[in-house]
Amino acid sequence: MKIKKNIITLGIIACTVTLTVAAADYPTRPVRVIVPFGAGSATDVVARTIGQNLAEALGQAMVIDNRAGANGTIGAELAAKSPKDGYTLLMSTNTPSAAAPSLMKKINYDPVKDFSPIARIGTIAFVLVTNPSLPAKSMKELIALAKQQPGKLTAGSGSAGSLVPVFMLQQMAGIELNHVPYKSIPPALTDVMSGQINMVYADMVTGAPQVKSGKVRALGVTSKKRDPLLPDVPAIAETVKDFDLIAWFALFAPAGTPNAIVDRLATESAKILARSDVRERFAVMGIQVAPLAPAELGEFQKSELAKWAKLAKAANIIPE
Repeated sequence: MKIKKNIITLGIIACTVTLTVAAADYPTRPVRVIVPFGAGSATDVVARTIGQNLAEALGQAMVIDNRAGANGTIGAELAAKSPKDGYTLLMSTNTPSAAAPSLMKKINYDPVKDFSPIARIGTIAFVLVTNPSLPAKSMKELIALAKQQPGKLTAGSGSAGSLVPVFMLQQMAGIELNHVPYKSIPPALTDVMSGQINMVYADMVTGAPQVKSGKVRALGVTSKKRDPLLPDVPAIAETVKDFDLIAWFALFAPAGTPNAIVDRLATESAKILARSDVRERFAVMGIQVAPLAPAELGEFQKSELAKWAKLAKAANIIPE
């Protein structure tokens, strides 16, 4: 029995030494960054921006792997079940990492237990956009139109940040909309522009350029105050009191990834986010840099699980 215990102990020591050496040399090959939303989405843009800078800092390519669907849970599940060696990361958002348990009856991962927090990147507001042909040029007119045609106006969504405000508006304004789910926001936005659906809450990265080009009409932003990127667009709260919702982006690794690797990625991410050129690049897309270290992100995520559960309940969302 003593010999067996010694063998087990030696095995644990050998494994620890191997992981320590691997962490010291990390990375020695390209790193995959899973994005749980489609190409062109805000999360995709954030992942590519951070990935490019991490690649330069670490000397290895960061390969973006888009796995959209099911409110981001398909990509998150894939990341959770990936090897814990630092060569698969998840660029996540509040949707799969905080809101999903309140939006879906079942998810095949634990947003907290199955991941090691690395760094929060930033926050972003959403803008409610409609097809220019819709006879409503303000939030007040949209609410009036929806009351005249209960259940007729269609509202797309492709994430928690675009889904929850649909139900928030219904609850807070006393209207009924026809919700149409998408795998991510870009295809929903495309259908608004073509007139297939009436509206969508688009993140600033995907929505603002289409607003400025005149392809869609902006009625309001979801942040408590007007967004610097679209200063002429009112906050929805100016019409619907207390309406307030923003989303966030954060980098995670599968739980069990060596601490040395997590710490290195966190350190390099903090350096990147402190750079003025990176901050300016994000700002022009409507993303506010808001870094958090691993422990801080872990606590923030737990508070966000409670926040989004409260939002979902207040908006009368039934998990699907």
